Amino acid sequence: MAKNLTHKILEAHLIEGRLISGEEIGIKIDHTLLQDATGTMAMLEFEAMGIDRVKAEVAAQYVDHNLLQTDNKNADDHRFLQTACARYGIHFSRPGNGICHQVHMERFGTPGKTMIGSDSHTPGAAGISMLAIGAGGLDVALAMAGQPYYFPCPKVVGVKLTGQLPDWVSAKDVVLEMLRRYDVKGCVGKIIEYYGPGIKTLSATDRETIGNMGTELGATTSVFPSDVNTRAYLEDQGRGNVWVEMMADEEATYDENVEIDLSSLEPLIACPSSPGNVVPVREVAGLKVHQVIVGSCVNSSFRDLMVVARIMEGELVHHDIFFHINPGSRQVLENVLAQDGALALLKAGARIHQSGCLGCIGMGQAPGTGQVSLRTFPRNFPNRSGTKDDKVYLCSPETAAATALKGVITDPRDLGKKMPYPRIKDPDKYIVDEHSIIFPSEERIKTEIERGPNIKPFPKIAQLPETLAAEVVLKMGDNITTDDIMPAGNKILPLRSNIEAISKFVYSQLAPEFYQEARDKGTVVVIGGENYGQGSSREHAALAPRYLGVRAKIVKSFARIHKANLCNFGILPLVFKDFADYDRFNKGSKVIFPNIRKRLAEGDREIPAEVDGQRIITILDVSPRQRRSILAGGTLNDVKQDL
Repeated sequence: MAKNLTHKILEAHLIEGRLISGEEIGIKIDHTLLQDATGTMAMLEFEAMGIDRVKAEVAAQYVDHNLLQTDNKNADDHRFLQTACARYGIHFSRPGNGICHQVHMERFGTPGKTMIGSDSHTPGAAGISMLAIGAGGLDVALAMAGQPYYFPCPKVVGVKLTGQLPDWVSAKDVVLEMLRRYDVKGCVGKIIEYYGPGIKTLSATDRETIGNMGTELGATTSVFPSDVNTRAYLEDQGRGNVWVEMMADEEATYDENVEIDLSSLEPLIACPSSPGNVVPVREVAGLKVHQVIVGSCVNSSFRDLMVVARIMEGELVHHDIFFHINPGSRQVLENVLAQDGALALLKAGARIHQSGCLGCIGMGQAPGTGQVSLRTFPRNFPNRSGTKDDKVYLCSPETAAATALKGVITDPRDLGKKMPYPRIKDPDKYIVDEHSIIFPSEERIKTEIERGPNIKPFPKIAQLPETLAAEVVLKMGDNITTDDIMPAGNKILPLRSNIEAISKFVYSQLAPEFYQEARDKGTVVVIGGENYGQGSSREHAALAPRYLGVRAKIVKSFARIHKANLCNFGILPLVFKDFADYDRFNKGSKVIFPNIRKRLAEGDREIPAEVDGQRIITILDVSPRQRRSILAGGTLNDVKQDL
C-alpha cells in the first residue's frame, strides 16, 4: 500500500498505538531541543526524575531568548544550563551563537529523524526533512529520559506545490498563503506534508520558513521530502554523510488535499494582530512604517539576509525608518560577512544585532507608541512586541527591504522597475562555526551544577480531590494566546525558573487583578472560547496558573500544546458539550464537579458540573495516560516512581 512520508516516519518510530486519526500514539524521539526561556524549568524537571544521563540520540540546549543581562537572573540561568548540560551529556549552544531552529538545522538536523522541542516553532526542522514537533518542557524532559512522546495521531494534509515562485515572491509568501486559506486554527490536529513538482524550486531554508510558520496554522508539524536540495544543503554544511532520500510513495494518499500554484502567488502580509489576518501587500501599500526588522527564528538564514543585503546595496534606509537585522546564527552572519552582505547592510543604515529571538518575544526592539512595525517574524499577537496596542505586520524579507527603502509598506515588485531581482545561491561550502557549541564529554559529567538565587525547585502539586469546588475568576473570548496567559518580555522571561515569582504575571495583560483574586479564592476555574492557548509551547502558561490554584479550564476548543501542558500539570482541560453553556458562566460563578476523581478513574468522557446550582455537561477528551496524570496532580508525579 502506498504511503505518505508522514506515515513512513511515524511507522518507523511507533512504540504505542495505531496510526488512526485521533487515537493517542507514542513515538520514539531521536532528538530533543531546549531553549533557555523554557529550558530552565525543563532541566529542573529532568533533574527531578533522578536520571543520571540524557538518553536521547541528540539532546541540545540553546540560549537564544533571554539574552539581555540587565541583572543577575539571565546570567545565572545561562550558567545553570551550561553546567547542567555538562553534567547530563547535553550539547550547549552559548548565548549569541544563534536561534535554536537555525543552529540545529545547520549542525545536527538529520532527514527522517524525530524531534520534540520546548519551542512551538520546532517544526522548522521540516527544512531538513525531520518530523519535529513543539511540546511542553516536561514532555521534552521525558524524551530526554528515554520516554516516548505521546500525542493524538494527526490527520495528514497533502499540499501539492506546482510551478515556481515569481520574482519578488518568496517562501514566506507560501506559508502566508496557507494562513490566508486556513487562518490560525484551520490545521489543528493535522500534519502538513508538502510534495509535488514545485518542491524542487524551494531550498532547505525556504522549507524551514514554511515549516516553522506551520505552527501558526495550529498544525502539529509540517514535513518536506528529503531530496537533492536537502543533500545539497547538508553537503554545503559539511554533513553530506547524514543525507538519506525520503519521499512519499507515488500513489500516496492524504486525509485532505490542497494545491498551490507557486507561479500564481504574490507578496502577502499579515496585518495586526494575528498571523492569520493575511492580505496582499498591495492592499495596504502606502501605510507609513516606523520600524522594520528582518530575522528571528524565521527568515534569518543566509539566503534571507543576503537578498535584503543585495536589495539595500548602494541604497539608504528611509530617514523615518529604524531598520534592524537579527541573524539566525553566528554562522549565518559569518557567511554574510564573507560575501560583503553585512557591509552593504551597515552602509545602508541597518543595525545588526546578535543572533537571537530578541524583538519577537519582546526582548528589546519594541516599537514606539502608535508606531507601525513591519517584521519578518512568525507572530504578531497583541502586545507581544512589548508595546501596548502595538501595530505589527508580518511579511517576507523582500517586502521588508522595499519598505525600509520607501518608508511606507511597499509591494517589492515595485523595485523591479529599477533593479533586477537578486537571486541568492547558497555558498558551495559554508563557513562552519561550532566554536560556540560545547559538546558532551565523559570528563564533563563530573561538573557541579551552579544555581543562582532565582532558580527554585519544581513546585509540588497536589492530587485531584474527590469532589472539586471552585470559583470562576476570569472569563475570556476566542483565540486566547499563551502570551495572554503568561506574557513574555524582558521583565517576565527571566523569572522562568522561579514559578512563585512568575505566577504574579499570570493573565496580567487581560486581568491585572487575577493573581491576587486567585490567591484569595484558593481553587479557581477559568472560562474561554475557541482555540484557547494558541501560540507558544511555554508550559508556564499551565504550571503558573496551577500554582495559583487553577484546577480546571472550560473552553470551546483548545490548542494542541496547551491542552497537553494542562494535563501535564493536573489541570482539567474541559470543553463545553453545548457551546450555549458558555453564557451561563460569569466572574464569581460557583462551580462544583461532584465525584470528579471517581469519574476520571472510571474513564467518563462526559463530566457534569454544577454552575450556580444549574447542571451542565462538559467533555474531557483525553487519553488514559493523561487521566492518570490529572489524577496524580501531574505527569511528573505519575511517572517519577517508575523512572
